[in-house]
Amino acid sequence: MTKYYTRACNFYYGINAKSLIKKKLALPLCGKRNIAFDKVEVITRKNKKISSNIININEIKYLNVPSKKKVREDLKKIILKRKNFLKNVNFLDPSIMGILNLTPDSFSDGGKFNKKKKAEKHILEMIKGGAKIIDVGGESTRPGSKTVPIKAEWKRVFHTIKNFKRRYKKVCLSIDTRKSELMIKAIKLKVDLINDVSGFSYENESLSKIKRYNIAKVLHHMQGTPNTMQRNPKYNDVLLDIYDFFENGIKKIKNKKIIVDPGIGFGKNLKHNLTLISKISLFHSLGFPILIGTSRKRFISQISGAHDSKSRAGGTIASVLFLLSQGVQIFRVHDVNEVKQGILVFEKILSKFEN
Repeated sequence: MTKYYTRACNFYYGINAKSLIKKKLALPLCGKRNIAFDKVEVITRKNKKISSNIININEIKYLNVPSKKKVREDLKKIILKRKNFLKNVNFLDPSIMGILNLTPDSFSDGGKFNKKKKAEKHILEMIKGGAKIIDVGGESTRPGSKTVPIKAEWKRVFHTIKNFKRRYKKVCLSIDTRKSELMIKAIKLKVDLINDVSGFSYENESLSKIKRYNIAKVLHHMQGTPNTMQRNPKYNDVLLDIYDFFENGIKKIKNKKIIVDPGIGFGKNLKHNLTLISKISLFHSLGFPILIGTSRKRFISQISGAHDSKSRAGGTIASVLFLLSQGVQIFRVHDVNEVKQGILVFEKILSKFEN
């Protein structure tokens, strides 16, 4: 079986992008007028053999019939403006998802915010810092972590979720859980987004159980479980395998309120993570917003030697700005204020950029 994939590449920004789009020499990325591209990488996968070729968009007409058809279908999704289905989140602009771990054992901030007043203070700090989404979790999914019982996990997050909408009506609330029972409880408390790191595979019936609720979902990739995922992860091709995972998962979600997240550090080694980050624009051809969480992750330590997770803000910001240049829409981070500042400065520079 032969399968084709399309990755937008060779990007232009700001004044250049707008000018090239107007002259029809480049195409807008995800409906954005400030990021454009004029080349695509056409990837061919036949069994285990993979080949690729980068061509100008005006050369697509010379491809063979099957690949030409697929590339044209993909292009429609790549240039399409994403539908805004989250409250006060515009997918034309970069959005920050602030992390609130109400756990005693998360890899970076375990135990720091699991007291009610500290959690409330941190939520307010993240919102003031620029977070459009707050992602609340009561179970650590760091490498090597074990499953938390449903009762204990719900007890950790209940008060925060219950009071959130009364206090922060304009902010999107996400729950980070793998358990359908908690998903339903959170939905009934007006949560806006379900973020399941297992990609709705931890429980076979998760999607069917929440099907009747018109809730947005993060389709997140993870190989294995948190307890096993970093034990020598392997792929035929990490980029294409995860693309196929998303493609299959999207078919199962009927309301199509989907955000895709390739799961940096969730069953990936350094090479896998860098491949996903550097080639992230492939996932635009799925037609949905992309969320990515590089914040304080181990790959930053492997590159820089920053072993203390709290000292990885520089690596986090560097990765976020590169991903922003590739059109990624949502960034899940701990250091909201610092990342927001980096985004504002970077975007201002790009808006004035001219060759």
